[in-house]
Amino acid sequence: MAEMDTAGTPPGTAARPAPPTQAPVASPPNTGAGPTGDTGSAGTVEQAKQTAQETAQRAAGQGRDRARQEVDQRSTQAGERLESTGSDLRSVGEELRKQGKDGPAKLAENAAHRVERAGGYLKESDADRILRDVEDFGRRQPLALLAGGVVLGFAASRFLKASSSRRYSEYQRGIAAPQPRTIENGAHSQRFEPHAG
Repeated sequence: MAEMDTAGTPPGTAARPAPPTQAPVASPPNTGAGPTGDTGSAGTVEQAKQTAQETAQRAAGQGRDRARQEVDQRSTQAGERLESTGSDLRSVGEELRKQGKDGPAKLAENAAHRVERAGGYLKESDADRILRDVEDFGRRQPLALLAGGVVLGFAASRFLKASSSRRYSEYQRGIAAPQPRTIENGAHSQRFEPHAG
């Protein structure tokens, strides 16, 4: 039997090149195309659309949940503050009564009762209840709700205007007045340049 070298050929014979192999041909993805040549892109587009809708619905649901949690937390905090303020007003009313000032004492106690009631409502209510109550109030008293919106809008515009004026004045203070430019011999030129610093 003849000996073979490491390449698997008998000694003294030239190694033959391996026959060329053809790369496997990848088959196109199954898109549901039939023998008519339809590309199936309508099904793929529909599937992508459905996936996008599901993702958007999940994100919207998560956003609503976060908003509810935030409203719940903030309303509870506001309710606790209002209850504390109501307690302070009640103390003021008691002091006024001790001083013999019954009229102002009664006003302070009435105010304390209303503030404590509002605080209790905010503390105990969740976001859905608060929204439902605001909607009901808007249906019963549309003008009052409109007036409240106008007042809130006016307050917001005043706040924005005040903060804008403050930012503008701070910006202006950051820009120094132009200074005359000094020439080499100590004289001033007629050109003005902004002060550096």
